[in-house]
Amino acid sequence: MAAVFLFTPTIPTFFIMFSFVYLLAYFLIFCNWGPQQRAGASSCFISLVHGTPAVLIATYAIINTQRNFGNLASPNTTSQNIVLEFSIGYFLMDLLHYIIFYPREVLFILHHLVTLYVFVTCRYMVHHGASAILILLILAEITSPCQNVWTLASFRKAGVPASAKLYKILSPPFYVFYSVVRGVIGPLFVYKMGVFYISGAADSLIPKWAWVSWMVVIISAIALSILWILNNWLDLFKESRNRASKKLR
Repeated sequence: MAAVFLFTPTIPTFFIMFSFVYLLAYFLIFCNWGPQQRAGASSCFISLVHGTPAVLIATYAIINTQRNFGNLASPNTTSQNIVLEFSIGYFLMDLLHYIIFYPREVLFILHHLVTLYVFVTCRYMVHHGASAILILLILAEITSPCQNVWTLASFRKAGVPASAKLYKILSPPFYVFYSVVRGVIGPLFVYKMGVFYISGAADSLIPKWAWVSWMVVIISAIALSILWILNNWLDLFKESRNRASKKLR
């Protein structure tokens, strides 16, 4: 059975919370950073505040309220809906950040819009299938702590030796972790989702337009994640080769 909550936070509540955290980061925590770095660092900060809690509450929502783990079209439970609302609040705030500070980052803006589309339709229109969406959320956010610390270090690596050292130390293990999660586990679960939907097991519960559009968004996101990490691996290999060449000279 779904967990009983005396108070169910709404999307505006979560949006206000993430807005407050963003402003706290921008005007206090990173106040001495440059304008663009402050904005990027503040986005990383709210990502940190969202990522790990999202993994924990999504895991709780699935383990404690999901009756049949093989049924990817089961009705959304109360706690699963709260996780969706929590993430919608975060993505709305981060979308606003990109529109204000990085309007030319069309890929990130589109990513946030289509992610919001999946969460909103699952929560408010379809009312089924949240368990699968939350598993994908867990896979997406489990790398959040490492990725955001790595990103923050990358902002300062040019002028702060400690940041450059941290960035160098974190890069290989982060790339390995990200590659396994987004390049192996993620695609395997997406394949499982595709087989489940195509089999017709969800037809009476999730409209075809919904699961087809979800799959398009999810597959595209996985593909972009793989391309992103491949580019980072290539950059790392180039840097290593350049350092080796300099030593030989």
